Amino acid sequence: MARAFLLILDSFGIGGAPDAASFGDEGANTLGHICEHMQLRVPHMASLGLGLAAELSTGRNPIAAHPLIGQYGVAREVSRGKDTITGHWEIAGVPLAFDWGYFPHTVPAFPPELVDAIITGAKLPGLLALCHASGTEVIEDFGAEHIRTGKPIAYTSADSVLQIAAHEAHFGLDRLYEVCRVARELTYPMNIGRVIARPFLGERRGDFHRTGHRKDFAVTPPAPTLLKVLSDAGRDVVSVGKIGDIYAHVGTGREIKVAGNPAFLETTLANMDGLGEGGLLMTNFVDFDTEFGHRRDPVGYGRLLEAFDAALPRIFAKLKRGDLLILTADHGNDPTWKGTDHTREQIPVMSFMRGVTPGSFGLRSSFADIGQTIAQHLGVGPLGAGTAWDVASPGA
Repeated sequence: MARAFLLILDSFGIGGAPDAASFGDEGANTLGHICEHMQLRVPHMASLGLGLAAELSTGRNPIAAHPLIGQYGVAREVSRGKDTITGHWEIAGVPLAFDWGYFPHTVPAFPPELVDAIITGAKLPGLLALCHASGTEVIEDFGAEHIRTGKPIAYTSADSVLQIAAHEAHFGLDRLYEVCRVARELTYPMNIGRVIARPFLGERRGDFHRTGHRKDFAVTPPAPTLLKVLSDAGRDVVSVGKIGDIYAHVGTGREIKVAGNPAFLETTLANMDGLGEGGLLMTNFVDFDTEFGHRRDPVGYGRLLEAFDAALPRIFAKLKRGDLLILTADHGNDPTWKGTDHTREQIPVMSFMRGVTPGSFGLRSSFADIGQTIAQHLGVGPLGAGTAWDVASPGA
């Protein structure tokens, strides 16, 4: 029986979303603008069709051509959103037919009654920041005051999210998680997608840094995802990184929490051989987004893409005949764009399976086509949304 490996390069958009203007993102292009700042060398992803996918999306291929060994296409998001949960759930066969709740660009960004309820429910001396902010900058700005006062740092972004940062040692990791649980319950009626615990360490400005103990408190998917369908069928599911949090731990199987792209890669490789027949291993490589997209560092983003690309032969080597490998993204985050938020873009979809004819499966009308294709390949489903392409004859 076949297996599948779904690797998400978090935020690796390729421009061209037809509704980008409605998000303020017309012209955003993560891959294209990285390539304007450096000569990007990603020969293995090029051989899977990355450049051809970019050309299909925007009319321009910004990377050097290499002989095609895989299949490629472009996926367009139908859900109204450009956040992690929305993109991931649609990939897994659950596009959202509703709009999330968002916090306004005001100071404070949060309603006073919500702030008061969190402070009372979590027995806090208060909350700091209460604004739209970059996660790294807000810790620099308020970290010392947080240590002095014991008040957690609360902030948001263009996503449907409430993020709460606190010092692991001075405030305590478990206490931070409990504050987020209180906030999670209070934000359900507001239709907020996630409450995220953002622990950090350091003693002074310039020394503060976030740790790998982030925890997302997400809404439960409104319909069975690919992971849930596979788990219900008794299949082996392995979730690496923040996958478990994104899917509210529903159907996510064996969850392995590690931090940083090198650890994501090594954990993925270490678990490929042992993945059961008919199983799925899914990894989110979040550093593209958190370390370079949000921080608006196109060269750093490009260097990380090159490091990931250099490791792909190790992944190829572990694939058995019949295994399906898919590389894709969940949204864009153009590191040259204004602000620090995600960008509404189309995503590349690159796949590889030994013995299968290279080619294009074209422009896909929903991210859900990815999950539906994996479900069909693994012999489960069908999922509630998406149209599978024929992995044996991609152009058919």
